Amino acid sequence: MSLIQVKNLCKSFDKLQVLKGVNLEVSEGERIAIIGGSGCGKSVFLRSLELLEVPDSGQIFIDNQEITARGADINQIRRKMGMVYQKFYLFSNMNVIDNLCLAPVKLLGMPRPEAETKALEWLSKVGLTSKVHSMPHQLSGGQQQRIAICRSLMMNPKVLLFDEPTSALDPTMVGEVLAMIRMLAKNNLTMLIVTHEMNFAREVADRVLFFADGGIYEQGTPDKIFDSPEREKTIAFIRKLKYFSYEITSKDFDLLAMHGGIHDFGEKYGLSSSLTYRLELCCEELIYEMLAGCYDKNDSVNINIEISYSEADGSTLINLAGSGKKFNPFDIPDDELLDDSHMGIMILKRVSKGNINYSFSESDGLNKIEIKL
Repeated sequence: MSLIQVKNLCKSFDKLQVLKGVNLEVSEGERIAIIGGSGCGKSVFLRSLELLEVPDSGQIFIDNQEITARGADINQIRRKMGMVYQKFYLFSNMNVIDNLCLAPVKLLGMPRPEAETKALEWLSKVGLTSKVHSMPHQLSGGQQQRIAICRSLMMNPKVLLFDEPTSALDPTMVGEVLAMIRMLAKNNLTMLIVTHEMNFAREVADRVLFFADGGIYEQGTPDKIFDSPEREKTIAFIRKLKYFSYEITSKDFDLLAMHGGIHDFGEKYGLSSSLTYRLELCCEELIYEMLAGCYDKNDSVNINIEISYSEADGSTLINLAGSGKKFNPFDIPDDELLDDSHMGIMILKRVSKGNINYSFSESDGLNKIEIKL
């Protein structure tokens, strides 16, 4: 069943035509990632679904109601959608609980005690119960964005729209917001996500839309779009991201083979010798820390480490996913890092300048670490 239908949607700004006859159907429970270069119309398309940008022509149906129809109750239809922006837009003069309760009380007629109970349930799910009476300026950017997502969920939307929800965040806070969206994805909530986080899009989406030339240039499953795109501009865009991966199934893994693979990866894509060396050093230290912290003597080992390099902006990420006991090596107190057994953590923190995110997935029992160089 289609929850969203878009028919021949067009939008221009003066003489610049941004959307040229876009057509799309979104099924209930589907998770769609929207990617593409700057200025390709991704955000304009998303904002058009709520008529925050008014289309020049075309039709938009939300849950079988046409929001673009003359005389449509736009505000009523909008309540079926929650919008999460790049910036958080929390009310600065209200604390967290008031930010969450305002809309359901005023717009849905929900009794305040019921709204507070619901708000506390969401805060508990995202680990922010202790912030219930905090003011927005007392929260980190990642915490504010998680509150903004909770605020959208308070209205019981049928679909959530995310417009680059991590682009305004410090790199150290991106992981906590993406983890929350992953949690929502497991609850069968319909979501459209404009994002520049390609690994995240691959992991979460059922379908990926690549925008170019005023609309959906190519679409398909994450594997199709990221591994075997068919059209010229999609191929050019995707190939700006280069990947190297290495799997470790034993404590006695071939370290030299991994170093050789990273060296070849660096040479192939023109990485500087200093960056290549840092990648080798970080991967080595990270793997040995996880082997020591996650596995007992006779445990089976399963660690996958991946390096992604973006030709578009020169950013480099190391992603590790490993089984075993829950273990965050970066929780080790600083006064213990002087011990030789934890020297690797000190090296990782210095090389990455603190751009490190850790999470543990309860569903698949994986320790996940992201390091940005």
